[in-house]
Amino acid sequence: MEHAAKKPVPEPAPAVGPAARIAALIVYPVKGARGIATDTAVATPTGLALPDGGGDREWMVVDPAGQFVTQRDSPRLALVTPSLARNRLWLAAPACDPLGVDLAAPPADARDVRLWRSQVRGRDAGDAAARWMSSHLVREVRLVRFDRTRPRACNPDYVGRSSASTMFADGYPVLVIASASLADLNERLLRKGVAPLPMDRFRPNLVVDGLNAYDEDHLDTLAAGETLLRMVKPCTRCKVTTIDQASAAAGVEPLPTLAMYRVDDRLAAVTFGMNAIVAQGGALTAGAPIDARFRFQEAL
Repeated sequence: MEHAAKKPVPEPAPAVGPAARIAALIVYPVKGARGIATDTAVATPTGLALPDGGGDREWMVVDPAGQFVTQRDSPRLALVTPSLARNRLWLAAPACDPLGVDLAAPPADARDVRLWRSQVRGRDAGDAAARWMSSHLVREVRLVRFDRTRPRACNPDYVGRSSASTMFADGYPVLVIASASLADLNERLLRKGVAPLPMDRFRPNLVVDGLNAYDEDHLDTLAAGETLLRMVKPCTRCKVTTIDQASAAAGVEPLPTLAMYRVDDRLAAVTFGMNAIVAQGGALTAGAPIDARFRFQEAL
């Protein structure tokens, strides 16, 4: 596979407005489960990875037919807390004994699974993981790990000829949200008498301080050290944003409020945050400065 990281990358222009910095880095090893906030992460072609190597959305829950399962149809996934230690993927949830999946075990036979319109190759994580996850979700499921020998390309309509790929993310490697965007949304919710929402409702990988609200809509790139992310597509939002990530209880907001001012006519959907690809890989550190280049700067 041709990695975009090997291509020469132009020097980004300085950020417009106040200096930006990385406010938070979050990796979600299991699609639909809780994320892991980390002080450092590695930007790889398929998304952020933890320092010990666990990749974003590297594991996914599927039903017996191989169809992907997320909080959209199993909100209790929000209560699953993954971690990586001692060469194991650990799974924890209320009223369940923790389970460790041995990452050094011989890989299981590959199988095809469905993720939206994509047929993706995965490797089963074993009967113990299937029993644990089935018991917690109260339905028959399996846990599969992405087969890295079969890359999953991103939509070329948005990433062009970049050869960008991802694992079990919905479509793109990295989701970026400005903290000011959430602050603006929460101000609108408060005016309606609705309690503010935490950032985990939107499951970003990279939260950025120092940008104005919704500046991410207009960014071309974000650069931190050698790492360069390129914004490619607004993130369309679904009912997962209405699920309390601490309790798995479903509510109503924020979709009605977002629908009042965040409808993208081109996508015929509500959007919040921007999907990005990794144009140049490297290390990322929470608190580090980050240079933002806006699309309009290309004409300067």
